[in-house]
Amino acid sequence: MDDDAMDVAEARYELVISVDARRSGEYDDVDKPRMRARIYRVLETAFTHAKVGRDAVHMEDRGDGVLLSVAGRIAVTRLLGLWLVEVHEKLRDENRALRVPLGLRVGMHVGPVRHDDRGISGRAVDLACRLADSPVARRLLDAERADLVLVVSDALYEDVVSSGGKFIEPAHYALARLKIKEGDVNAWFHLPGRPAPVMPAGDPPTAADAPPVADASPVADTRVDDDATATDIDIDTDDATEAEADDRPRTPRAHYTVHGDMSQHSDNVYQQPVHIGRITDSPRPRKD
Repeated sequence: MDDDAMDVAEARYELVISVDARRSGEYDDVDKPRMRARIYRVLETAFTHAKVGRDAVHMEDRGDGVLLSVAGRIAVTRLLGLWLVEVHEKLRDENRALRVPLGLRVGMHVGPVRHDDRGISGRAVDLACRLADSPVARRLLDAERADLVLVVSDALYEDVVSSGGKFIEPAHYALARLKIKEGDVNAWFHLPGRPAPVMPAGDPPTAADAPPVADASPVADTRVDDDATATDIDIDTDDATEAEADDRPRTPRAHYTVHGDMSQHSDNVYQQPVHIGRITDSPRPRKD
């Protein structure tokens, strides 16, 4: 088996970079080719200034963005540090002449990548694309009126970013929880040239995120004094007449185990301050 055949079958451990343009659907057929040309100028100029050879980079066109993978022989710190700085500077330079500035969302993750004649694939590729396309990344770019937002996976942050390095400042990243197709993941967000961003509000919780409902038949164990006599009391909380019960759902019975005195109150309206319970000679301080 030759080397090329082995490369197709085997995965390479590489840095995957997904680059998406902000609101690409708002560009018309005349402006979109110009927007795409700017993206390529920004990325390729940054690779040149960061001294990353073209032969070390796989690049796929995605219409409104670019999917890249960088060979494992290139230090990831160079891409997270110097390359990102160059991307930001070149993007700012391109935007000076534009009425509507170009905004980029960049997702990064390191993992196994498989190459074939049509491009790259693998879970690492999927995750990098999900990060760049996340609603949080979109909202952050707009909320901060930024040119560029970087989103890195939790693993990439822990393995590389957290240790710092040239042009890499871990304190300038902010953590957020993302809901993606494969499940919930942690991701770290960074706006180059700025302190750690204040994360926008996340997506509203789904029904699966709601807290569990308490059991309809509660059992209360209230302890007052160590030497109090325990009394088991069965209370039928459904004290309505049969006619009333027909008009509303029945309330299940409740069983209470009480150590000391007990009083039950329901559906009461108090017009003045009311004290319920015993008053002892040595009252305990109230906790507000």
